[in-house]
Amino acid sequence: MTFHSEPARAGSTETTMNKPLSHLRVVDLSRILAGPWATQNLADLGAEVIKIEKPGVGDDTRQMGPPFLADERTGEDGDAAYFMSCNRGKKSVAVDFSDARGQRIVRDLARGADVFVENYKVGALRKYGLDYDSLREINPQLVYCSVTGFGQTGPYKDRAGYDYLIQGMGGLMSVTGERDDLPGGGPQRAGVAVADLLAGMYATTAILAALRHRDRGHGGQHIDISLLDCMVGSLVNQSMNYLVSGQVPQRMGSGHPNIAPYAVYPAADGHLVLAVGNDTQFRRLCEAVGQAEVGTDPRFATIAARVRNRAEMDAWLVPVTRSRSLADWTSLLERAQVPGGPINRMDQVFADEHVVARGMRAELRHPRYGRVPTVRNPMRFSATPLEPGSAPPLLGEHTDEVLRSVGVTPEQLAALREAGVL
Repeated sequence: MTFHSEPARAGSTETTMNKPLSHLRVVDLSRILAGPWATQNLADLGAEVIKIEKPGVGDDTRQMGPPFLADERTGEDGDAAYFMSCNRGKKSVAVDFSDARGQRIVRDLARGADVFVENYKVGALRKYGLDYDSLREINPQLVYCSVTGFGQTGPYKDRAGYDYLIQGMGGLMSVTGERDDLPGGGPQRAGVAVADLLAGMYATTAILAALRHRDRGHGGQHIDISLLDCMVGSLVNQSMNYLVSGQVPQRMGSGHPNIAPYAVYPAADGHLVLAVGNDTQFRRLCEAVGQAEVGTDPRFATIAARVRNRAEMDAWLVPVTRSRSLADWTSLLERAQVPGGPINRMDQVFADEHVVARGMRAELRHPRYGRVPTVRNPMRFSATPLEPGSAPPLLGEHTDEVLRSVGVTPEQLAALREAGVL
């Protein structure tokens, strides 16, 4: 059975073609979050992203619920909300590449692709002929991105890596959470999978850079993205504080090691975030609460002084913040041009007038679930706006459409489906 690649994209729309990456085809063999986050970025930017999934099973996140979306007609559970969060705008091709015929299909897709993304264990795709060296032979211009827990080299390269583990090993949890000597003290993971998300964003950036390098005549290349590398590389001031001083950073709840007041404080009816980033803002805060003299007190007049005298500053500030409601604080801080405000629950986030005005919540039409919600990509372009594309796909929704674009005939499709390859 022989298939032939064609450069034409399958099912492109005018909206997609007006986006920055509308000329690119991406073959996506990634699952869960880090890789799919990168490829969703590319899809949002207009690339045709072909998501390869195992027939009958699909991406693991399709089952990671509840909550699940309900079938519009039967009310039965469908795909999990998790899957819907990171697979917008993609085309799903259900193909078993453990079968030689499935491998040939994926190779034919890679032959005509610009980018190939995978997050299998190091070396796992070699036996299928889908590793970088194998695909480079048929497409020297291919940008091939591998996303793994620990990278392609090093003593941990064969270990499985998950976000929670990486947040711990990479140092983030050592500086996240309340102090050990306070109630609730101890390490905490971040509320979302930041190691995966950072790896996905780094992968997106690396892919775009490699494409630019390729387009200058230097050919494709292999990108090695490690969750652990990305986590360590994102510790910013905490890591540099340690490298410069030799002192190991400690957990300090909502506080900031280098800025004060930059934490959560009690209001009369809830919790208030104060993010006072410089001395001018601190003086404005003091003036706004009728205690201008505190802003020039030598103990508190500079960032460094406030950090060194944090306990004394908080002894003054906590009674002040407790004296007003959150609504009063929000109004007062806005008038004083001091960054601060409430800690919103998720329902309050999406009801916030500014979030609404920016259109961060959108809806997409799905063939099984009707109108489904999505969160708009935050990148804003003046000439090539990123209007939300298609909803996350049904498993195998685009198999026939995409395979026809690489020369698979209706008769071959039927035979492959009968054999369980599709």
